[in-house]
Amino acid sequence: MNLRLDLAYDGAPFRGFAKQRDVRTVQGEIDSALTKLFGHEPTTVGAGRTDAGVHAIGQCMSTSDAPDDLDPVKVRDSLNGMLQPAISVADCRSVPDDFSARFSARSRAYVYGILQRDYPDPFLAPTSLFHSEPLDVDAMNEAAGHLIGAHDFSSFGRLPEPDAPAERTLFELRCRRDGDLIRIRARANAFLHQMVRSIVGTLVQVGEGRRSVEEMPEVLTARDRAAAGPVAAPHGLCLISVEYDTGWTGVPFFGKGSSV
Repeated sequence: MNLRLDLAYDGAPFRGFAKQRDVRTVQGEIDSALTKLFGHEPTTVGAGRTDAGVHAIGQCMSTSDAPDDLDPVKVRDSLNGMLQPAISVADCRSVPDDFSARFSARSRAYVYGILQRDYPDPFLAPTSLFHSEPLDVDAMNEAAGHLIGAHDFSSFGRLPEPDAPAERTLFELRCRRDGDLIRIRARANAFLHQMVRSIVGTLVQVGEGRRSVEEMPEVLTARDRAAAGPVAAPHGLCLISVEYDTGWTGVPFFGKGSSV
């Protein structure tokens, strides 16, 4: 049976999503729990390989070798019993054999939260970047417009392999202020490693007035990581949704009452 898991997690305790030896990861924890339920080690894939410290409320996983006699609802409840509080499985269901959480995805959406005021908030601190200086959100949005579309994003991310293609299609990139919170939302068919955080670091420089809007096309064409801004801290980033032909995981639009 092919199972789909829709999940959320606090990225702080983990060294990223992808399974690694001798370190705690989200996929490693879930694989360990599924091994107990399946009676064998599963083969799992995720829609997005989030970095260490990055959160998710709309991650999706699939495993193609679940025993046919398992009840998906009981699998969900058992996983939550083993994985809480850092990981939560919102849904578990049987899907067609050709479904892959990674390869069936049409787009992924991330939100980066920035708390922009002159004093921090201990409750938002785990999921947003504290920034005490004013930011020009209009200028940030204008700069973001230059990045939308199909481009070589070498200046904003690391390639999985030296000769791998660097073109990605950025469908959406926008900044929105809600009181003291600024949310930067990015949606693309796929992302390079650290691409969203590098874009955020660059847009913050624009918002601070340290970089001009007109520089964005030059940054893109440089195809040089040194041309863009710094990589923003991971804890402000959250994978909020993954788009499939059957719909979305997570929340495809901004939520209220939190940094994501």
